[in-house]
Amino acid sequence: MDLESRVQQLFDESLETKRRCLPRLQAPLAAAARLVVDSLLAGGKVMSCGNGGSAADAQHFASEMLNRFERERPGLPAFALTTDSSTLSSIANDYHYREVFAKQIGALGHPGDVLLALSTSGRSPNVVRAVETAKAQQMKVIALTGRDGGDVAALLHAEDVELRAESDSTARIQEVHLLCIHCLCDLVDHLLLGPAED
Repeated sequence: MDLESRVQQLFDESLETKRRCLPRLQAPLAAAARLVVDSLLAGGKVMSCGNGGSAADAQHFASEMLNRFERERPGLPAFALTTDSSTLSSIANDYHYREVFAKQIGALGHPGDVLLALSTSGRSPNVVRAVETAKAQQMKVIALTGRDGGDVAALLHAEDVELRAESDSTARIQEVHLLCIHCLCDLVDHLLLGPAED
């Protein structure tokens, strides 16, 4: 297969995965946006976490919330738990890597806050512990998962939201996750600011 044909195949696979996921994600994305807005209007905040590419997505989400997405608005209280290397390395060194997000949530999370937890497998031990700790702190969880949802999906309660990208390809799952993040940011702005003017 030549390189141009390979590019076509990758685009086709990405588009097909997104098309297949759309019916399952529409209602949960709307619910997730309402969950975030309800928390923000009640004085809450959103924390996000993930590993590797999911860490980058967690930071991407936080930056779109704290700065701006596509419309001008005041910054919204959101931050990624993946950015403080001193905190991450001290927790990993003194305790265990699976605690790097949980310790931060235990210290900074309050009832009514939201955790945006990303794991393409749903089985990342530190994301699983983050969700467990968030639930102990009476926080709500929006989980971006893949495959069968894994251990993360099993921890969710009725008030939480799972955004599952059903695929066995990590790359395709991450592409759906990024689209979900952009949809979530757009919907939050829509709920807070009203419909965008054309």
